[in-house]
Amino acid sequence: MIGNWSPTVSRATRRPSAPVTYALITLCCLLFVTGPAAGLNPAYGSGDALLAAQRAYFHRWGVVPAELFQGSPRAALTPATALFVHGSWVHLLGNLLFLYVFGVMTEERMGRVQFTLFYLGCGYLALLGYAAANSASQQSLVGASGAISAVLGAFLYLFPGARVTSLLPFLFFLPLRFPAWIVLPFWAALQWLAAGQAPTGPGVAYLAHLVGFGLGFVYAWVRFGRTTRVKSAPAPAPEGENQP
Repeated sequence: MIGNWSPTVSRATRRPSAPVTYALITLCCLLFVTGPAAGLNPAYGSGDALLAAQRAYFHRWGVVPAELFQGSPRAALTPATALFVHGSWVHLLGNLLFLYVFGVMTEERMGRVQFTLFYLGCGYLALLGYAAANSASQQSLVGASGAISAVLGAFLYLFPGARVTSLLPFLFFLPLRFPAWIVLPFWAALQWLAAGQAPTGPGVAYLAHLVGFGLGFVYAWVRFGRTTRVKSAPAPAPEGENQP
């Protein structure tokens, strides 16, 4: 899961065109509700049978670090397929909120084809980086958090002054607005701290978040250069939410 706060970004009154972002959200939702994790498809059974189906599903489509570097063509594809698999409703909705909030403006700035390749490439490398650092792990890793973290990194470079409304738990969920250059580095710092303290085993792959975030920021920096940065978002409009 990407984080523990709910963001929104002020946008121009003209709705940005972001068909790839909307297609990714739709695809992830369809795959989730038809798969075993949602618990809605009777074909997977219930009780122990459902739990077994979920484990098999995550193992097949998710990244298993211990298997990834053994030369299997199927395993080599899993950092791509895992981007479209989520483990729970909270996991799905948390990731897709962040993708919607930060992906729309990033896609419009990059363009459809470039954004698609950027999302898939950074997501693949983020999960690959996590697997390399945990090469003995048998735990399946699923989720789009690495790719979405890359979108956050690119957004930070492209729109550092965009106002992000955040609901922070330790501030009693008060809606506070800060520029992206404050919010997103703060988010990255939390991932860094959590990565250093997280126990070994199932849970949130914070390292994948950090790898994705760094890749996204560096890509935007190299690709677009300092002269193309947008220091602030346009006129505000009505506002509109992990664990790989």
